[in-house]
Amino acid sequence: MGAMLEHVLNEFDCIQRFPVQNFISRQKLMSLLRRWFDPIRSSWFYKKPIRQETLPTEQGLHIYLRLDDVYSYLTVQQLTQLDDILIESLKPLKVTISDTAEEPPNGMSMDEWRSYSLNDAKILANQHRFGYDNEKPEQPSAEALQQAETILRNTPLTGQNFLYLLEDVFHMLWQQQYGKLRTLYVMSKQHQKPQNLPERIFDHTPVLESYFYFGGRKYHAVDDLLRLTRRLKQQKLLIDNPIFMIDHIEWREHLLSDAEELAEIQAMHPELDLYIALEDPISWLLLAYIKEELADYYNIQLNIFPLSYHGRDAFDWALATRLSKRTEVKFTPFCRPTADSILKIAQLYYSVPEEQQIDAMYTILQAVWTKGKDFSHKPHLQQMQRELGVEQLTELNIAHLLQENDARSEAKHQPDFPILELRIDGKQYTFNSLYRVWMIESIFSKVLEQKYKAENQSEHRQ
Repeated sequence: MGAMLEHVLNEFDCIQRFPVQNFISRQKLMSLLRRWFDPIRSSWFYKKPIRQETLPTEQGLHIYLRLDDVYSYLTVQQLTQLDDILIESLKPLKVTISDTAEEPPNGMSMDEWRSYSLNDAKILANQHRFGYDNEKPEQPSAEALQQAETILRNTPLTGQNFLYLLEDVFHMLWQQQYGKLRTLYVMSKQHQKPQNLPERIFDHTPVLESYFYFGGRKYHAVDDLLRLTRRLKQQKLLIDNPIFMIDHIEWREHLLSDAEELAEIQAMHPELDLYIALEDPISWLLLAYIKEELADYYNIQLNIFPLSYHGRDAFDWALATRLSKRTEVKFTPFCRPTADSILKIAQLYYSVPEEQQIDAMYTILQAVWTKGKDFSHKPHLQQMQRELGVEQLTELNIAHLLQENDARSEAKHQPDFPILELRIDGKQYTFNSLYRVWMIESIFSKVLEQKYKAENQSEHRQ
């Protein structure tokens, strides 16, 4: 019955491919169908188990890397620890090394992506104490990459011995230890020949950033490592507890709990800008989490910049469901906003006084994502207008305002939404997505650490 319902409901997502020629537009038809079926579909899906009982293990555990990908550099520093606790049937860990980069997301150029990833990797390395060149991180040279590939192709080492070599080669590449790399390259070329091992593949699979592949699913190699190991542990595929991310922050837990430290952060009046895609439930979930859990706690002034429709309503339902349950933010029954309803949501938002806009956006998106409201539907719009106390909708050019917000967000050069920009103690920090929300508290901790360090140095000088 469940499978049949899912099939029927999925069919409605395909209607937009067919022309609608009568008095009703395709857009209005899609809005109508969403208003009817999205709440049913979302409520049913939410009640499903988040995970299958078991994921298939026949294909083993696979890691995809690129030698010129900085996230791959961080990832290989975890592989021997992972290999230590894998059951024997999942060994050897399968390694694919690609020489082809996938197109960057969100319209970024490859140069923008590399600049972003180098800085992001620095943040991850500091957070989790990975090896990294904090002074001057840079992409390895083309010659060094060719030498590294030759070493890895030719080595007869297998299993964990190969993983140790893999990590060493990555260190040489990304720490600019080119002398060591060349020495190893010369030895490899003179005394070894290319190996043909099933667990070690060199190919052209497009890889943007390193990822694991297990049971038909992808896991971001750094960001999803905890989720992957939880899955492996659940299926009894580990022989010991995984301990990887040293400073991982769980949802609804705070990095700072000392009253004095908390008061110092609050006194700094931190400010956080959120650029959100209104049709993306992740934006709603993170906005709600930040407002409910962080804003008052740390005295954060929130500013919201809604974006125009970006087609993000074809989201990962399972990911959104997991995030909802982990953050304890309600999600479903919902009605995914269309381009038209995005304009109506923004119009409502800009119709309330500025000091009420944060609460208004929270209320509006809560109605969309937990009550199935469709604001392209006039009765729903009017009901929300009354709830917000809006007597007259603004006549501002909403499409233009959203385009301005789009331009501001594009200037941040971030690969995903929502985009977050935090200002505190005279400094500005820009990051993005659910994978980086932990940075808010991490930055606060670092700000206090630097403040105390400066105070101690000042006392010593006196």
